[in-house]
Amino acid sequence: QVQLIESGGGLVQTGGSLRLSCAASGRTFSSHAMGWFRQAPGKEREFVAAISWSGGGTTYADSVKGRFTISRDNAKNTGYLQMNSLKPEDTAVYYCAIKYSTYSDQVKDYDYWGQGTQVTVSS
Repeated sequence: QVQLIESGGGLVQTGGSLRLSCAASGRTFSSHAMGWFRQAPGKEREFVAAISWSGGGTTYADSVKGRFTISRDNAKNTGYLQMNSLKPEDTAVYYCAIKYSTYSDQVKDYDYWGQGTQVTVSS
């Protein structure tokens, strides 16, 4: 069983930055692709970014492209989401998730999920 724990969320003003972390237990993290998703109140969970198991491949939602950067450190069993130029519409609970094999932008494809961390961007 793999456990994922997100941290780094908080309250920030428009234009500010935050870095989210996703710490994984177990030894399978390095063989899994990782994704970040978010869910705002009353909305469905949506894709934000994903990274391959090696870190060599990444993909982003259009809404965050150029502002967010996903990365990972397999030696530390930790993934990251650097969020810059934050906007009020980025306000949501952010979740990390992992899946075996290639990364995906689909919620249904991921096997393990964290509990989420709240990000609030004030205008």
